[in-house]
Amino acid sequence: EVQFVESGGGLVQAGGSLRLSCEASGFTFDDYAIGWFRQAPGKEPEGVACIRSSDSSTYYGDSVKGRFTISSDNAKSTVYLQMNSLKPEDTAVYTCAVVDGLRLIVLADFGLIATKGIEEYDYWGQGTQVTVSS
Repeated sequence: EVQFVESGGGLVQAGGSLRLSCEASGFTFDDYAIGWFRQAPGKEPEGVACIRSSDSSTYYGDSVKGRFTISSDNAKSTVYLQMNSLKPEDTAVYTCAVVDGLRLIVLADFGLIATKGIEEYDYWGQGTQVTVSS
């Protein structure tokens, strides 16, 4: 059974920081990408960031580059998303998701999957709310 334990969301003022955590277990891909997509009310899902298990390469969506950093602790099966310089437009539900590495031609495909619908991810968690006040 695939399980996700997500934490770290909350309310923060613009310019502030939050760190999301996602502990994922139960999937058996030899290589995979794990990260977050987000969805704000009335908007399409957007790939935020991911990290690849085989080489720790990373992908960031254009809107978060330079502000967000993804990292992993393989011993804890946990990935982290450090979010700095938060903006009101970062307000969304952030959901941890996993994609089989065989489905990725390039790591940016993790973000492309979000545009096709969240059900296109192989597995995803329950999501956590991030709210940035102006």
